[in-house]
Amino acid sequence: MDEKISLEAIALYSDAFAEKVLAKFFDKKERITGKEILSLCEVQQVNLFVIRELFRLWRDETKKLKSPYFDYEHQETKEALEKYMGVLSQHISIDRAHFAPLLKKAVSATLLVIFNPYDYFSVLISGTNNKLEVAAFREEIKYLKINKAPLEKLLQQLEDGSITVISGNEAFAMLDQILEAVNFTPEDVEPFLDQFNKIEKLSPEGFYVKKTEPAPKPVTKPVPPVARPQEEKKQKATLADNFQKIDKIKDRLTINQKFMFTKVLFNGDFELFSKTVDDIDRQDSIAGALKYLSQFEDVWDRESDEYLEFIEIIEKRFG
Repeated sequence: MDEKISLEAIALYSDAFAEKVLAKFFDKKERITGKEILSLCEVQQVNLFVIRELFRLWRDETKKLKSPYFDYEHQETKEALEKYMGVLSQHISIDRAHFAPLLKKAVSATLLVIFNPYDYFSVLISGTNNKLEVAAFREEIKYLKINKAPLEKLLQQLEDGSITVISGNEAFAMLDQILEAVNFTPEDVEPFLDQFNKIEKLSPEGFYVKKTEPAPKPVTKPVPPVARPQEEKKQKATLADNFQKIDKIKDRLTINQKFMFTKVLFNGDFELFSKTVDDIDRQDSIAGALKYLSQFEDVWDRESDEYLEFIEIIEKRFG
């Protein structure tokens, strides 16, 4: 993998795009309604993600409703709250200051699902605390129109199995099989480029950055014993300069990386991949991590891009 998505570049473009949309709409109006949000810009996915964010806020607020006097878990109470939400949704009214962050977040999410759907999938199926609540997942994908098919199949499998809650790891493994079975190919970006360009010029190449090249291997020629420690020290210093330490490996992997490492390094065994990453995170040092990985030395191709990228991530973990 030579390139990775730049979330910073996406955020910068989202800010510029949103500011132009905001300036145009709020030039003559002080507040925006739900109906107006749905037709705010030509990129319909952006409009839908704004609505989704509003419903997320509502869902979070209702979860906070607790009382020693009233039973908010009673079925009639829940039904009444749902009806109340239906009425409230018909009377959305937001000023520019409160609407701006919702719009910028919606633009960023739209760009991610267009240009890097694997990372977007990862965010959705990871859920909260590595748990995916099926009811919430169903509501999330209701507002998704781009690259939606694999997630719909995942939802169908979960519902067919009468599953209400599942771990993020298990959901990921299921989605991996689905993507393999349907030979998933992301939707063509060109139509979306045209829509974005009408408001703010979009250059997709600016969303990607080159990954750090692995350090060159030392020349295999005799080296005087006194020189070797200095060379190794210099090489480690170079790695330290290039890599920023990360806290936990699994939290920093994109779904694309998880697919790649699982298939190439772990022969498609996601559980083995997941256990290995967890065990590495429990090590005290890079030396301990590499010693742990020695069990795979006769299995892995150390010249492969996948191996080099995996080792690079481990170095960042303990750098």
